[in-house]
Amino acid sequence: MLENREGKQVPQVTFKVRRDGQWREISSDDLFAGKTVVVFSLPGAFTPTCSSAHVPRYNELAGALRANGVDDIVCISVNDTFVMNEWSKDQKAENINFIPDGNGDFTRQMGMLVDKQDLGFGERSWRYSMLVRDGVIEKMFIEPEVPGDPYEVSDADTMLSYINPQASKPADILLFTREGCDYCAKAKRMLREHGMDFEEVRLGEAVSLRGVRAASGSDAVPQVFVNGERIGDSEALEAWLRARDTQAA
Repeated sequence: MLENREGKQVPQVTFKVRRDGQWREISSDDLFAGKTVVVFSLPGAFTPTCSSAHVPRYNELAGALRANGVDDIVCISVNDTFVMNEWSKDQKAENINFIPDGNGDFTRQMGMLVDKQDLGFGERSWRYSMLVRDGVIEKMFIEPEVPGDPYEVSDADTMLSYINPQASKPADILLFTREGCDYCAKAKRMLREHGMDFEEVRLGEAVSLRGVRAASGSDAVPQVFVNGERIGDSEALEAWLRARDTQAA
């Protein structure tokens, strides 16, 4: 039975990390004392769910979490510091503090160390998240104890909703663009001026004009999508942003 430690202090351990070519030690107090910290822990670096969903979404929602009082977002895994450093680079997750629990000391004291020998992993962390205020665990979201690697409650959206059910989340924005397209440059400029992050797909790199036509019903670029809804070209985006600003005023 995995332990829910709500109301208790986080374990006092020292993490061995490699930063700027030097060995350093980070204590639990360094991470948690006097701060509000979101922690999420997972079975392993470079593993599928961890890399495709768990880390990316916490990185995406970092701004929203910080806007709601979170000082730091920490990812803990039973991996060594070299693996965690390379994973951080691979994920481009600059908003997350990757902490290696190489010997499993923190995870063991959390009651979250589990046997993954059937996968050749040895002992690893069960997947969970927690909100820690000044070293005291306020809330834990522990994945259900079922076979496999469940990912149902330790996600970033669940944590943000717990902290503030009315929290504003960044829109998911996708642009189809073409090299040398002035209207595409205009669309990107407008989004940046509004502080809105976006994903850009350029024709000829990952998608053809046929792909744009299949997704949008139009040959024109840019084509902008927000939260699954097609907005349209740069003029349509300008109108959408104007309406959004008016509504917010």
